[in-house]
Amino acid sequence: MSSIISISDKSRSAVVALTELAQRGDGGPVPIVEISEARDIPLHVLEQLFAGLRRAGILASQRGVKGGYSFLRLPGDVTLLHVVETVDGRLAPRNGPAPGVDSVWDQARNLLVGLLGELTISDMVDQEERMSETPMFHI
Repeated sequence: MSSIISISDKSRSAVVALTELAQRGDGGPVPIVEISEARDIPLHVLEQLFAGLRRAGILASQRGVKGGYSFLRLPGDVTLLHVVETVDGRLAPRNGPAPGVDSVWDQARNLLVGLLGELTISDMVDQEERMSETPMFHI
């Protein structure tokens, strides 16, 4: 039997927070409280997520007055798949094709894994920039 595809809100929060970090992080480590306040993510949730992302080799942390988090790898090298699998566990399909109806879920999982594997944190920064430049028309 195929397992359910599950991506939690924590993964979404991690991607949002990493996007904010990528937007702010050119000048060195960014205090986690700034990211928490900018994106309205509870500080305790962000601390837990960033600790896991640090252990996964995505982030580096620096203690002290000028402390905070920075990317260990370039944001363009960090895929959403790596973030999601760090937070929620492996999404990749199991070995071998699934029989019957389960094959539909395997196909859906393959599409999701493919999409998340192609998108990076830099792509999310670019997308947010494009969205903020889109003119709004009011009637």
